[in-house]
Amino acid sequence: MLLITLILLSVLAVMLESVASIESEYGEIIRIAEWFFTIAFTIEYVLRLVSVDYPSKYARSFFGLVDLLAIIPTYLSVLIPGTQFLLVIRLLRILRVFRVLKLAKYMAESQVLTQALWASRRKITVFLFTVLTLIVILGSLMYFIESDENGFTSIPRSIYWAIVTMTTVGYGDISPQTPLGQALASVVMIMGYAILAVPTGIVSVEIARADADLTSTKSCHACSLEGHDQDAVFCKYCGEAL
Repeated sequence: MLLITLILLSVLAVMLESVASIESEYGEIIRIAEWFFTIAFTIEYVLRLVSVDYPSKYARSFFGLVDLLAIIPTYLSVLIPGTQFLLVIRLLRILRVFRVLKLAKYMAESQVLTQALWASRRKITVFLFTVLTLIVILGSLMYFIESDENGFTSIPRSIYWAIVTMTTVGYGDISPQTPLGQALASVVMIMGYAILAVPTGIVSVEIARADADLTSTKSCHACSLEGHDQDAVFCKYCGEAL
């Protein structure tokens, strides 16, 4: 609970630091807090490496990389001198927001979601390829129907319109003006509602399956990784007894 609180507070500090009025008045306090969070996460990272039998395996794991990403930007921002590197420092500050990924480690439900997304990856890939094909065709048709005066100056720009319309975002910066173009746009809008339902159904089915076969959240003492079956006796990552 303490680590979850520190993660949330550290991400909040990064966001507040990007607000000019807050940064000018409370910048020093935010920077002190940032170093406090960095030192705390550094201690946590070192202790995790010390407490497992195979630290290199944990360091290369997803959560190991997330833990490293949570502390590296603050140290690098100090080591990079010169005003010409201000954009790099700004990027390092933004990277600290990725600390929010550390929360997944403490949420058992994230395993179910990850397992469901991984199980449905092939179906989702085929679905996205189909949608991409439709978008290219519809965008090209709209480029043929509409003229440059209506904003459809190229096929890539028309494809952008097809993406915005099919996803029901509807920015309105480009819109068809001819009757035939508006008819095609109506078809694309209706297709958008139908298409959005497909990945939802695919992932929902896999979530139900993963939830029925919920894996244990017990960590392996050797590599600190989770995701073992309920009746597992040995770690499926390193082979150590659980």
